[in-house]
Amino acid sequence: MLPIFPPVELINHAPLQQFTTFGVVAVCDHLYRVEDMEELKLAARYLERPLILGGGSNILPVGDVHRNVLRIELKGKEIVEDGPDPLVWAAAGENWHETVLWALGQDLGGIENLSLIPGTVGAAPLQNIGAYGVELESVFHSLEAIELTTGEIRTFTRDECRFGYRDSIFKQEARDRYIICGVFLRLHRDHQVNTSYGAIREVLEQKGITHPGIHEVSDAVISIRQSKLPDPAVIGNAGSFFKNPMIPVAKFEHLQALHPQLPGYPGNDGQVKVPAGWLIEKAGWKGKSIGPAGCYEKQALVLVNRGGATGLDIWNLAEEIMSAVRQMFDINLQPEVNIWK
Repeated sequence: MLPIFPPVELINHAPLQQFTTFGVVAVCDHLYRVEDMEELKLAARYLERPLILGGGSNILPVGDVHRNVLRIELKGKEIVEDGPDPLVWAAAGENWHETVLWALGQDLGGIENLSLIPGTVGAAPLQNIGAYGVELESVFHSLEAIELTTGEIRTFTRDECRFGYRDSIFKQEARDRYIICGVFLRLHRDHQVNTSYGAIREVLEQKGITHPGIHEVSDAVISIRQSKLPDPAVIGNAGSFFKNPMIPVAKFEHLQALHPQLPGYPGNDGQVKVPAGWLIEKAGWKGKSIGPAGCYEKQALVLVNRGGATGLDIWNLAEEIMSAVRQMFDINLQPEVNIWK
C-alpha cells in the first residue's frame, strides 16, 4: 500500500525530466518532497529504501522508476563557529554553487575552485566532488545523516566518510542506508588560493591578474566551466559522465609507449590518473552522436541529450564509448553519474 504521511508533499507519476538535468522523459511512481527535519524523519520511518534526489544533476533515469523517490529540499546555512578557520554548516538541499558564492560573500576561502559544480550540498560528500586541483575532503569537517532503518541521526567525521576519488562510504557499504541532512565545512579567512591547475593560470594571465584572491579564482573557474560545459537549461546533461580512471604505473608506462601523448597524473597507492576525456577523444567519440544522444563536441567527458533522447539512448551511447575505450586502451571506464534502472 502506498505510504501517505502528512505533511510530506507527494507527487504521483512525477515527470523526472523536471527534476533532473539530463531532461530525459521518465516517470517516477511516487515522489516525496521534504523541506525540514521532521518531514525527513517521517520519510525515513515510512519509506523503504527510497531513491534520494537532490538537484538531479548526477542522475540518469534509464526508464520509468518504480521505487519511492525522496527529494531533499532542506535549506539553511550559517557560520556555527567563527575565527580564523570558521566552521560553516549548510543543509543538504542547498544549491552547491550558491553556497560557494555565499561563502565568498563572507570572505571565506577553500571552496572557490569548486565553483559552478551543479547539484546540492548533500550530494557533495557522497562522491567527494572535486575540480581544478581541489576536492571537498580538503575542507570537509563532518556531516549529519539519518539512518533509514532507525530514524536516528548520526554524525560522520571526515575519516569515517572514507573519501576517495569521486567516492565515499555512502557509495559503498553505507549506500542506501543513510540520508545526508547537512554538511560542516572548515573554511579559511587566511586565503591560500590554489592556482596549480593550468587553465586557471591561463585565465588569470589573460586578465592580467598576478595576485589573485578567492573571488578571482572563482571567476576563473566559472569562466573555464562555462567555456567547456553545456548549460543544462539549453542542452540536457549531467556534467562529466565518466570518472577519470586510475591505473597502475606499469600499465600507464606500457600505454604511454604505445601512445606517447597519453597524459597522466600521480594518484594514490602507486596509481596514475588518466583523463577519460582524452581516451574518449582518441577512441573517436568526441562530438559524435547516436540519434539524439551525443558526446559533447567541446568536452568528450560530457554526454548530452540533443533533444528527445531517452535515458536508454544515453546509456546505450555510454556503453558504446566504454567498449571503444576498452578495446583501444584496455581500460574500463566507470560512470560518475548514478544510473537509475
